[in-house]
Amino acid sequence: MSNPTAAMLVIGDEILSGRTRDANMYHLAGQLTDHGIDLKEVRVVSDDRDAIIAAVKALSAAHETVFTSGGIGPTHDDITADCIAAAFDTPIDVRDDARALLAAHYAKTGAELNTARLRMARIPDGATLIDNPVSVAPGFSIGNVHVMAGVPSVFQAMVESVLPTLTGGAPLVSKTLRIDRGEGDIAGPLGDLAATYPDLSIGSYPFQKGGKYGANVVIRGTDGAMVDAALEALSSVFPA
Repeated sequence: MSNPTAAMLVIGDEILSGRTRDANMYHLAGQLTDHGIDLKEVRVVSDDRDAIIAAVKALSAAHETVFTSGGIGPTHDDITADCIAAAFDTPIDVRDDARALLAAHYAKTGAELNTARLRMARIPDGATLIDNPVSVAPGFSIGNVHVMAGVPSVFQAMVESVLPTLTGGAPLVSKTLRIDRGEGDIAGPLGDLAATYPDLSIGSYPFQKGGKYGANVVIRGTDGAMVDAALEALSSVFPA
């Protein structure tokens, strides 16, 4: 039985402009792999209402779980929460439990819970809050979509909160063999290996070092014994 699938939606003009390098996809991919959930798709969209809504609807329909990153802060361009509400055709407003979290936090810090900060308490009807132990302002889950902050430390904390609630499958086993031959030399045997082990993912990642060509061949699957067998077969064709 195949593992559950997931998708990620990264939201923000700063990602597409190159101003900010996204670190959240790398973290999420590793966490999902360990949990037995296959990350199948990642999309990056700008701070555009129609684009966000369309992407949420498409990814939610195609995968068991969707994670979003970015756009739930206090500024005018933080429109993710409203777009998620629109995608699920549900109202959104400041919610008492989210307001209480923010009020307690800002009372401790001495900062004012002003109109801008209160935007972070706007939660779609029917959603459940995602804990944020870093900066308090919550994310939320609605349907199969988990809406999280873009700040890496907060995103990581929210992922840690959500993962235990998800049903995973078998963790993915990954083994790598370095072959100091060009891809043109190894393509035929790799194709044969892939045909022999259709349940495994076999990828070739070329490199050039010191004027020499080679490739790291990565074999992935949920059956550790099968991965080992494929690696041994490949090693016999291309001994070190």
